[in-house]
Amino acid sequence: MTRPYALAAFLAKKTGIDAMLARLQGLSEDHFGADPEAPTWGDVGGLERMAASLREICDAAFDEGEYAD
Repeated sequence: MTRPYALAAFLAKKTGIDAMLARLQGLSEDHFGADPEAPTWGDVGGLERMAASLREICDAAFDEGEYAD
């Protein structure tokens, strides 16, 4: 009986992740809100923080980095 609940919870989480990825893709296409001709060091720092978070997520998802076997 718990399997249908797990499936529903899994699909809800996946839908949420898909929505976040779509929003990030849109933001990336808009240069993360930065002027593409004149980015600031603040823009660079913001991207570095986002890249570090995404790197950790990818490492966990693909068993890489500190998550490698």
